[in-house]
Amino acid sequence: MDKPNVLFIAVDDLRTALGCYGDENAITPQIDRLAARGMVFQRAYCQQAVCNPSRASLMTGLRPDTIKVWDLKSHFRHELPAQLADLPQFGGGTHFRNARPNVVTLPEYFKQQGYSARSVGKIYHGSPQAQDPQSWSAQALLNVVWKSADYLLPENQAPAAERWPGFKMAATEAADVADKAYGDGKVADAACNLLGDFGDDSFFLAVGFRKPHLPFSAPKRYWDLYERDAISAPENAEKPAGIPDFAWHNSKELRGYADIPDEGPLPDDLILQLRHGYYACVSFMDAQVGKLLDALDEHGLRENTIVVLWGDHGYHLGEKALWCKTSNYELDTRAPLIIAAPGMASGECDALVEFVDIYPTLVDCCGLPERDDLEGVSMAALLQQPELPWKTAAFSQFPRPWAYRGQPEVMGYSMRTERFRYTEWQDFSSGAALERELYDHSVSHAEIKNLAGDADYMQTVAELSRQLRAGWKAALPAEISQTTADTLSAAR
Repeated sequence: MDKPNVLFIAVDDLRTALGCYGDENAITPQIDRLAARGMVFQRAYCQQAVCNPSRASLMTGLRPDTIKVWDLKSHFRHELPAQLADLPQFGGGTHFRNARPNVVTLPEYFKQQGYSARSVGKIYHGSPQAQDPQSWSAQALLNVVWKSADYLLPENQAPAAERWPGFKMAATEAADVADKAYGDGKVADAACNLLGDFGDDSFFLAVGFRKPHLPFSAPKRYWDLYERDAISAPENAEKPAGIPDFAWHNSKELRGYADIPDEGPLPDDLILQLRHGYYACVSFMDAQVGKLLDALDEHGLRENTIVVLWGDHGYHLGEKALWCKTSNYELDTRAPLIIAAPGMASGECDALVEFVDIYPTLVDCCGLPERDDLEGVSMAALLQQPELPWKTAAFSQFPRPWAYRGQPEVMGYSMRTERFRYTEWQDFSSGAALERELYDHSVSHAEIKNLAGDADYMQTVAELSRQLRAGWKAALPAEISQTTADTLSAAR
């Protein structure tokens, strides 16, 4: 058999708002049909819940602290010029001179192994400076994303004197237009065309959909799929008490839109409108995924193509009085991950897995030479036996203050175990613990009661702190690597 192809589908700001994850609001028949023939990872976690760090980590197979990418501006390859790197606001030279200019990204490695590595849409962060041309065999298509492309209605066009590509007008839009009028429709069409052009070449095709990222703009017919009053209100919509200031934020990303209050609680009707818009965008994106799946079948590619679909991080839709991402909570760090691999099992997997695991998994599944410089572990064995014993923890992090560039002042390191989420807010320079959070998922999945100061959990906090500081390597049972090797050998 020829080397397996890879269709690698990235979705921006997608939490587990899919029918296959049990979301009763979501109308997602296309992704649900992918899930029916693939493995749905129920507990997959990103390494940092915001676009650029999450994607850079996944694409390099390295964690944010290794590649020094914690913000929207930094690039894993690029060092600052010495005259800038020495300035205090850029970390005094202690971090940005440690960029990884020679890192081999996931698609670049496939390219080195003889694949045609192509990209359509948002794979890396959508700004020009975040792109990585050497990852691809040819120029990336539709990869730089501006908010201006999300607005089609006249009332959402900024005055000429104020217009620039990143402007924010209304937080929602429902234009009565064809799919291809918006960016994701263009991406789907271009990707389907590429699928017909590979011929006999083995390919790694990365396709990145922008929605459901704000603004929640989608063709009207996807809004019409939903009855607004039938969409559930956010659960646990109040700001939790007893949490550190580091843990919460003012939903700055949302508040930058023209029709959103700058501060204070949102009106109930606006909350429902935003939730409606999010689900409309999810259904719009879902339809584009369906076009890709149909194109695989049309070109006879399904039986030799591994399909991977992932959301770059989770999302809040009013829970905890939070909107968008940029926290260490479960709703932000947990995201969808579905892998449909020919010859592998289908169903659900409850193992704790991380996005840094995707790179080595695809290397294994395609029979490519293993790499020993990655910071994840192949999940290929789970694609055969989803109930195998696996990692004891998954790790995420987020800096405070949330800034665009420079060494973090405080880093919140968060660890999800079978039962607990433990977060330790540390002084980034010294490592000293400043604040702690503990949530017991055997009691509630809502993460609204911080138990770190509860006398009944003192020993638990101490044990989890030791485990967190031991790091991700300590969360890997020794038998994982041998289990993976044995399982793959048997499968081949």
